[in-house]
Amino acid sequence: MVWDVCSWRDMGPLIRLETTLTGDRYLSILSNHLHPFMSIVHSDGLGQFQQDNATPHASRVATKWLQEHSSDFRHFYWPPKSPKMNIIEDIRDALLHAVEKRSPPPRTPMDLLTALQDSWCEFPPGYLQTPVESMPRRFASLLRARGGPTRY
Repeated sequence: MVWDVCSWRDMGPLIRLETTLTGDRYLSILSNHLHPFMSIVHSDGLGQFQQDNATPHASRVATKWLQEHSSDFRHFYWPPKSPKMNIIEDIRDALLHAVEKRSPPPRTPMDLLTALQDSWCEFPPGYLQTPVESMPRRFASLLRARGGPTRY
């Protein structure tokens, strides 16, 4: 499993998760990888961090850390059982598609990690703008559907 972060203009790190993600391990990712990325890419403090409600993301330690760093960047709060609106799902689908097209295909877990990291770095400049700019349309669609299934 990997953790990743990106913004409208920049691909952040793709981090290999060696074991099951817990609140404490996620806290380490936030402080060691998210914070430096946001500090560089959004040094004005206007960056917005979006995540889903996975158990480690909603842990007390992660929630407290995000609150403590609210002056560094904003955090979107997603209510439990809310529709999936995170663009990272689309980006991960594109990443997996890129890995599937590689020749030769990855054969070992280490080959897969290398292919993921290489494909992540090979996204063309400007790729991220399309999914990021789709957010207003996604939200409008969700509102029209009153929180129900949407096509965006």
